[in-house]
Amino acid sequence: MQSYTVQCISPTGLHRMHYTEWGARDNPRVVVCVHGLTRNCRDFDALAQALEKDFRVVCPDIVGRGQSGWLLDKQQYGLAQYAADITTLLARLTADGEREILWVGTSMGGMIGMVLSCLPQSPIRKLVLNDVGTLIPKESLERIGKYVGKAPTFKNYEETVAYVRAVSAPFGPLTDAQWDHLTRHNAKQTPEGQWTMNYDPGIAMPFQKEPHVDIEMWPYYDRIACPTLLLRGEDSDLLLKDTAIAMTQRGPKAKLVEFAGVGHAPMLMANDQILAVTEFLTSKLRT
Repeated sequence: MQSYTVQCISPTGLHRMHYTEWGARDNPRVVVCVHGLTRNCRDFDALAQALEKDFRVVCPDIVGRGQSGWLLDKQQYGLAQYAADITTLLARLTADGEREILWVGTSMGGMIGMVLSCLPQSPIRKLVLNDVGTLIPKESLERIGKYVGKAPTFKNYEETVAYVRAVSAPFGPLTDAQWDHLTRHNAKQTPEGQWTMNYDPGIAMPFQKEPHVDIEMWPYYDRIACPTLLLRGEDSDLLLKDTAIAMTQRGPKAKLVEFAGVGHAPMLMANDQILAVTEFLTSKLRT
């Protein structure tokens, strides 16, 4: 694994976007893995290790998360800015020649993927949507709004792990080592020795501006033409079953795979989850 940064722009200035990279840099097949709302690029370490023999794998920290910079104007946190930043990253990845871009997006990362995949001349050739769909229920947004941006502090690392396990219980059954990995890369220690989450509390601004309403993504999804895999935790409150079924019947007519005992969202660490993604992304290579 290597780490890099690319400079991006917002209406109020420049910021750096950090990303990790796996596999051979000259591989023409590039998988871009994009995380959820409060997460970061290291969520994809296990998946990237499984993919790097066949692909170059690039996992960015979306602005305001992980090791990326924070926006000066918190109102700019949203899909438009995220899509613009990813476009800058894609420009770097394709600067020395044409590349086949394949997208894996968890939750917010899937929404960004839908926005970019539906555009004319999009470079995205395959799309994996991990527990996100064409309707985001307001109830799930209200649940997320209860914890995002609160910036709690903890006396020690053990309390931090306990907090992450509590708010992220819908991720499903994970090992102690996996919970440690998710916490260690999503938390930081303050100069005073306390621990807190490693993201800008300002990313919660969209949740605070107005009452929550359902988010409709159908206008984007219906214009997507590339092969699409839809992953769903069977207990998910963000990707409802009816929505998932409808997505198999219109637009790119996604292939649906569900995981028992998991809510929002599958972390793509379990063997069956990794296998579902790798088989979909490598299918063309093996035919």
